[in-house]
Amino acid sequence: MSLFSTVLGFSFFGLASRFGQLAIQKRNVMDNLTGHALAMGAFGYFGYWVHHYETRTNEFLELKRAEAAEKKAREEEAKAAKAQA
Repeated sequence: MSLFSTVLGFSFFGLASRFGQLAIQKRNVMDNLTGHALAMGAFGYFGYWVHHYETRTNEFLELKRAEAAEKKAREEEAKAAKAQA
């Protein structure tokens, strides 16, 4: 998922949560537009953070998978050498 779509999705979720908050309070939804912008900005920043966290996590998992495959290959090589001896 791209950075733009992640941030945009989280921003719209923030807007929806703001609308839900105002609906629960039975207040006018279009009364304070600054609150909407703040909610969208906060949730958008959270989406930005989640995107980068996911990227770092995927890189770390790739590294660990490569290390595990390398270790498995070494173990199989040692096992084959031991069987020939």
